[in-house]
Amino acid sequence: MVVPGLQDKDERVYFPPEDLQTVAHVPDFNSYLELYKRSIEEPEEFWREVAQDFYWKNPPTGPIQQYNFDITKGQVSIDFMKGAKTNICYNVLDRNVLDLNLGEKVAYYWEGNSPDHHLTITYSQLLKQVCKCANALKQLGVKKGDRVAIYLPMIPELVFIMLACARIGAVHSIVFAGFSSESLAERIVDAQCNILVTADGVYRGDKLINLKQISDHALEHCREKSAFTVKKCLVVKHHAFRTTNTCNKLQTPWNAECDLWWDDVVNVASEECEPEWLDAEDPLFILYTSGSTGKPKGILHTTAGYLIYTSLTFKYVFDYHHDDVYWCTADIGWITGHSYITYGPLANGATSVLFEGIPVYPHVGRIWEIIEKHRVSKFYTAPTAIRLLMKFGSEPLQKYDLSSLRVLGTVGEPINPEAWLWYHEVVGQGRCPVVDTFWQTETGGHVLTPLPAATPLKPGSATLPFFGVQPTILNEHGEELEGEAEGYLVFRKPWPGIMRGIYQNQERFQNTYFKKFPGFYVTGDGCRRDKDGYYWITGRIDDMLNVSGHLLSTAEVEAALSEHPAVAEAAVVSCPHTVKGECLYCFVTLKDSQEFNHTLKEELKRKVREKIGPIATPDFIQNAPGLPKTRS
Repeated sequence: MVVPGLQDKDERVYFPPEDLQTVAHVPDFNSYLELYKRSIEEPEEFWREVAQDFYWKNPPTGPIQQYNFDITKGQVSIDFMKGAKTNICYNVLDRNVLDLNLGEKVAYYWEGNSPDHHLTITYSQLLKQVCKCANALKQLGVKKGDRVAIYLPMIPELVFIMLACARIGAVHSIVFAGFSSESLAERIVDAQCNILVTADGVYRGDKLINLKQISDHALEHCREKSAFTVKKCLVVKHHAFRTTNTCNKLQTPWNAECDLWWDDVVNVASEECEPEWLDAEDPLFILYTSGSTGKPKGILHTTAGYLIYTSLTFKYVFDYHHDDVYWCTADIGWITGHSYITYGPLANGATSVLFEGIPVYPHVGRIWEIIEKHRVSKFYTAPTAIRLLMKFGSEPLQKYDLSSLRVLGTVGEPINPEAWLWYHEVVGQGRCPVVDTFWQTETGGHVLTPLPAATPLKPGSATLPFFGVQPTILNEHGEELEGEAEGYLVFRKPWPGIMRGIYQNQERFQNTYFKKFPGFYVTGDGCRRDKDGYYWITGRIDDMLNVSGHLLSTAEVEAALSEHPAVAEAAVVSCPHTVKGECLYCFVTLKDSQEFNHTLKEELKRKVREKIGPIATPDFIQNAPGLPKTRS
């Protein structure tokens, strides 16, 4: 690596602000290089030092990391701190309250869909609520290793229940509350969940979503599949308690044998719950991501490595300090929310904003209003949200004081230079570094990212690897490319936060990520490396589309379209979109005598929404008399 910006005087490079460098954890580029070199050359010592910040019931005694990425040499495996025992909930809550005296510090400012709905939750309050939830789960028969499905909006109970699972050794499987009943059912069945946690309903903007009804339909689908493992459905009275609106649609049938109100179980539970001490490689959670073959993949993350990696990436990538207020606008139903709303910030004792709403409701200044209200200093959002806000220009921002901002971040998809520049110049007023982070559900945390005070920035580039991460670029033949190059982005070795597998499917895990280039983890993304060693993500190289930062499988959408009785076959491709980045353009070939019209197009869109969810709704559907095919 060389200090960037010196190779081409004409290239636009943004250097870190000096005032940030004076207090930063990694204050300059040379400091980054020294730490990175140490993390690669002395990984045992590097990660053992990081681990000292946390509590271990049994400390690690053997090798910190053992792995095999080469399927020609046996089964792919990754072990980190094997033999150590800890509990991630204890480390993100009890350690902060008992050891670091942060009990009265705010853990979350919750902002509801309506500006009238807000809560403040301290670390002590969070610990008590999590313990009550953990005891409630145990009362329902949940034990170590059991899977709990969570289908909740962005409300405090979502954090309570996921940490409660972690406290007792249960494995949480959170399903984004925008997925359809069929998508929810598919995930419940695959993970064989014992408990489903949902809410009565939620407003997203001015639209009411009946989560309980969707959950009921999902459980019906599970019964139809003869794979019904759910014993109880725990229901949060969110809509009833936190909105003034009422809706008859929420008066759904109640199954007394299965359904329980959250308050009836949780409110009477004890506030004290001893944590279950878990092995370092015990499962923490399963999170489903779209697969190129259509069936979602249950990505499995484990305890110790995920704790250490999300904590360290949060601290360094956002240059977190104790007086910061941090806000990530993602949903906890995605990996960004797991790592950088819950586990990473809490492991650092951070104060975060937890946001239920959408960026432009009830007015286009809602985001800026919240930043001003809570004096947010570190702000993390998706390029899609930035492009949406750009449409309204700079005028909405001028009504609010954004001087508290220090670091801006982007996640979920490559950011186009125009959006990067607007974010930097208008939102950050030209003084806030933009950390453009590349990572995946599978990686657990950031793998390519700038550090705010250390890395000169190039708009649109994810820049350089994080500590312990060794990227390289391969051509189609698996040959490593040196210097300036473009090809497949792969990684040589694991880092603590990388996934440990696909739940109950080792063969698919190996075939998806390690078969094409034995000895490397294959990301599925194309990449370009420039003369300064900077990495630029060029897009997916498999049958996946990145729509608004959400990976969607073309095969899954094609299957949904083909279920319509009028459709003989379907094909889905990417189409550029000014806000979403890319959108779905669908071609359908109809069966004989079927007519292509507006009604059919709306039926097809509805079919996709029902099968997958609103995020997969096609923007374009075109009639195609025939579809081109390869010989295979």
